[in-house]
Amino acid sequence: MSLTTEPRRPIAPSRDAPQPGAPTVPPLAPGALPVLGHAPALLRDPLGFLGSLSRHGGVVRIRLGPRTVCVVTDARLVHTLLVARAHDCPRGAVQDTLRTAFGDGLLMSEGQAHRDRRRVVQPAFGQDRMAGYLAVMHRVTEERAAHWRPGQVLDVAREMNHLALEIVTRTLFDARLSEDATLAFHRALPDLVKGQIVQSLYPHPALARVPLPVNRRFDAAVRVLNQVVDQAVDQASDRGARPAGCPFGGEEQPGRNPAHTLPALLRAATDPATGRPLTEADVRSEAITMFGAGTETVSTTLTWLIDELLRHPRVEALVLAELDEHLPAGTVPTPEALARLTYTHSVTREVVRLHAPNAFLMRTASVPVELGRYRIPAGTELLYSLTALHRDPLLHPDPLRFHPGRWHEGGGSAGTRPRAFLPFGAGKHKCIGEAFAWAELTVAAAAILRRWRPTAVPGARAREVVWTTVQAQGLRVRLAPREAPGAAARPEARGGGAQTDPAPPGSAQAGITPATPAPTGTAEARPLQADPTPTGTTRAAVERAAAASAGTAGAPRIAAVPRPAAPAHPAPRPPATAGRLPGELLTATTRHADWALHHGLLRPAELPRYQAYALPGLIGHAYPRARGAELDLLVDVLGWFTILDDRFDGPPGHRPAQARAVVHPLLAVLTGDVPAPAAGDSPLLHSWRELWERQCDAMSPVWRGRSAAEWRSCLETFLTESAHRAGRTSPGLTETLRLRRHASCLYPFMNILERVHGADAPARLHADPALHRLRAHTADAATLINDLYSLEREERQAAAAFNTVLTLQRVRGCTRTQAAAEVRDRVARLREESDTLRRRLLLRHPAGHWYLNGTRELVDGVQAWTSTSRRYVGDGPRAGDGPRVSDDQCLKDGHRRRDGQRLGDGHPLSDGLRD
Repeated sequence: MSLTTEPRRPIAPSRDAPQPGAPTVPPLAPGALPVLGHAPALLRDPLGFLGSLSRHGGVVRIRLGPRTVCVVTDARLVHTLLVARAHDCPRGAVQDTLRTAFGDGLLMSEGQAHRDRRRVVQPAFGQDRMAGYLAVMHRVTEERAAHWRPGQVLDVAREMNHLALEIVTRTLFDARLSEDATLAFHRALPDLVKGQIVQSLYPHPALARVPLPVNRRFDAAVRVLNQVVDQAVDQASDRGARPAGCPFGGEEQPGRNPAHTLPALLRAATDPATGRPLTEADVRSEAITMFGAGTETVSTTLTWLIDELLRHPRVEALVLAELDEHLPAGTVPTPEALARLTYTHSVTREVVRLHAPNAFLMRTASVPVELGRYRIPAGTELLYSLTALHRDPLLHPDPLRFHPGRWHEGGGSAGTRPRAFLPFGAGKHKCIGEAFAWAELTVAAAAILRRWRPTAVPGARAREVVWTTVQAQGLRVRLAPREAPGAAARPEARGGGAQTDPAPPGSAQAGITPATPAPTGTAEARPLQADPTPTGTTRAAVERAAAASAGTAGAPRIAAVPRPAAPAHPAPRPPATAGRLPGELLTATTRHADWALHHGLLRPAELPRYQAYALPGLIGHAYPRARGAELDLLVDVLGWFTILDDRFDGPPGHRPAQARAVVHPLLAVLTGDVPAPAAGDSPLLHSWRELWERQCDAMSPVWRGRSAAEWRSCLETFLTESAHRAGRTSPGLTETLRLRRHASCLYPFMNILERVHGADAPARLHADPALHRLRAHTADAATLINDLYSLEREERQAAAAFNTVLTLQRVRGCTRTQAAAEVRDRVARLREESDTLRRRLLLRHPAGHWYLNGTRELVDGVQAWTSTSRRYVGDGPRAGDGPRVSDDQCLKDGHRRRDGQRLGDGHPLSDGLRD
């Protein structure tokens, strides 16, 4: 049974279009064979078969023997499945087969258990640890590359597997595996992956226990994986018992603390469900997850990266130039340095897009659900392919072309269709190690390319082999030392930058072995187009690249080193820029902490708890292209508003006079009626003056007026809520929704989209009633998502909580589960209706595409952040100007909710959740 797919094929454009009417049953794909169904087609050419299904609809049924599976081919519906329907559609058969290997840890858990475990593991991937991880990644790669020799022929996939395993072992476990353990691990991985897909296709799970050869190999691979993990965990335990600062792997590691290893972190944590420490089985389950999930996908991506650079020497030259500019040879990478490698990041993103590691994944509908216009019965298995999604020509023009420029040019893939690129998933199950993986790809590639110049061995290019992952097999390269920057340039493969077909086998130009042409009919057989020079490249860099391009055609490598300059001033900004690396948020976080302390918004003792909220992470998700001063503004505004909100957990939240004393001076700033700054101004007022000036800088009077009005609506909700608490009344459902819509601060943050872009959205767009509805949907969806995740925190508050779920429960007299389900359904409908509104608005106002897409990114950002933020976990004082009121004081003041309090106008669910 072969699952090799070569050549690559583009995905067929979807014929599916949203249509009114009742939900329908997904169509059955043609070509099913008796008894076997579509299984032979899937096994013969997985990616080709899955890609062909999009022409039949956004959701298509296929038969795999006696089983029926629904394949989700539409990017919007895949995103809905992973985000809005994640609760109703837990992981499916492909992942369930790994429960034997991975246990019930983060990778396999669902619901509250998954949220609890994610919060336990999250600190291991915090931004405060990234600098230390980068240093270890760099050192490990340098050590491995130093063992290679000039003229050596390298099995790239094998070497990248070893490298990725060693990076995980030494960064997260502070351990070194023996050579035997390393070899055993890599021999076991193929059997683990093959067993996973074969067992997922069994008509009954009991067949996995039958002693078939594939099952025996799978079980043996699981045992090997456990033995390797035990070795790493045991070493981490031994080191954890030593004093901090002890040698790490035989050498001193500055800043490394054995107590910061993943096993130490897990052993110090408590299980939120039981209140007891995690068991050793829990520790090993999470350790196995990191080894399994953090090794094969990264190593495969590194292999594809090297293969693509072999095919595109000009891209490689620009990457090397950027490294020379921002990460000079001999320096240890830092988050700040990586943040400046914008073109390199575009290259890695393009590799991940074209060669998405996960061929397909599955979910299972635990209840009846609707995906777009399709009705999915309970118990249905749902399959989706990230590889097919990333090769959809409707989402990524010319999808089989390797083109890093699509990530930093106007209208780029991610810039206009954020749901079209999901390499790490989406929603509550999004990969926890995403930032770690991006950094590892960049650091490892930089260290290898700086030291070595690989050239292709004839007949040994990478080919796709598909199981549950898209592996790169067969790539072998011959190594030559890389000259230092400034050395004489060697001939380039494609003269003048217009790449042509490689020279025929057997030619020897400048003593370099040429690449072997790809088979006829493959994507690689077409003429390869040179990637354009990235924005910000200096004139001198272009001239150097052009000079290097004047050599003999046919040689498959390039040795010129153009040096792109640092990006130009942020204004005017391009319509879309390359994605941020974690270092930018890290530095913005540091600057924000200094800003908050300087203005007196926080005391030093409050800073650790405040930073645990990870507020910049929300900005990172919601504004993926914000950088520099705009990024700082967003983080400062969000931090300020959070501190203000926490202030109202105390006396101002239930004493209207104190609420007015806080809010009225803030409102006066918006109209310019506030007195000049004085020594007695509160930190909130002093910092708000500055923030308002920064928001309005260079913006139009129309924008200022609109923003001032929406900030007023937001701030006045604090007065209304305080009055309700003082009067021991609760708003009805309609008023709760209105309050929450404005209290969430989403309208002001939608205005800041224009501030980040550097210009107002088109006036005709603002005048369109459909935009008003879209903005309301955006605010409502984000607010309801927040209400779902903040339930526990708000119930712990002494003051009455204005939460839609709690209001529904009281007004309707329904259960908590019913109320939460109604809110989740409303979020899903709001998202679907918002997508329809965006499409219509885009047709009428194409110039405002960036604003329309920004509203979607805001909701996605709130979803990603609220599902993991520690703001909604644990008790203790809140950050802010004043002390938090104790429960006893709350009872004394009489602002705790009572059973007999009024429920307002008491609309039923259907009326209350109506627009």
